Amino acid sequence: METALVERVPAKKLQRTSSAKLRRFWNNKTLLLMCVPAIIFFIVFAYLPMPGLYLAFINYNYSDGIFKSPFVAFDNFRFLVINGDLWRLSFNTVAYNLVFIVLGNVLQIFVAILLNEIRRKWFKKVTQTLMFLPHFISAVLIGLIAYNVLSYDYGLLNSILGSLGMEPVKTYSDPKIWPFIIVLTFLWQSTGYGSIVYFAAIMGLDNEIIEASEIDGANAFQRIIYIVLPWLKPTFIILMLFSLGGILKGNFGLFFNLVGANNTALYPTTDIIETYVFRSLMTNFNFSIGSAVSLYQSVFGFVVVLTANWLVKKTSPENSLF
Repeated sequence: METALVERVPAKKLQRTSSAKLRRFWNNKTLLLMCVPAIIFFIVFAYLPMPGLYLAFINYNYSDGIFKSPFVAFDNFRFLVINGDLWRLSFNTVAYNLVFIVLGNVLQIFVAILLNEIRRKWFKKVTQTLMFLPHFISAVLIGLIAYNVLSYDYGLLNSILGSLGMEPVKTYSDPKIWPFIIVLTFLWQSTGYGSIVYFAAIMGLDNEIIEASEIDGANAFQRIIYIVLPWLKPTFIILMLFSLGGILKGNFGLFFNLVGANNTALYPTTDIIETYVFRSLMTNFNFSIGSAVSLYQSVFGFVVVLTANWLVKKTSPENSLF
């Protein structure tokens, strides 16, 4: 009898646990349903293509196919290291992304604080709308505008310089000026839209704290330094960690449409991993090298996220991702 009682207790406990899980699932069905598109997206575009990583370790050819092509282990990676492409691509991609992340977040915080300080609602709405518009402009259109401004023969810039009696500038042959052009274009396109997150975070700040500081005699600058910026710190850290995960993932649309994929004169300062992979696949038809670079890109980003999260956890545990 005691044995039967012992056997029935775990069964009842298991049944209660299953019922609780089903009840919890049903109570959160709306939130779970909202997650379905994201789950499908990652399954289709992140997990199903994973077997394709095998291409990075073979010398792929069309006649033999993926699984019959010669296995070369790490020869594709060794080739990238020896010819110097890997270091140049890594440096360019990391350097651009670091500038994008640092300057982008600083400007987004600055813009969000300025918007918060505006007291006239109609002016705030108009300003937000005007700043959001560049984000929705196609990269193709941005490249077309840049070409019409910077073209050597017909560009607006050289037309103005010519009317002033100055020598025309060969923009598309000078690699030194393109980092400035690319960074300015990126900031122009992304700052307004990116400031939404910081502005929303500021809106979550308790007004009683602001009112108390005003009663104590704090001016606008002091409120920003001692209240608003510390309030934005967790949001800034989280966005930085997310951005560092893609530090080796360049903005292909921006670079391709501004510079093009085959302008060899600008490779030293504008060639990033995405444009190199595009040329490997579409111009040279070298799928193995393209896959090797993509795998290196993903592993590097994964290591950077883990390292950055470890550093944040050491200094500010409550703001780490995990």
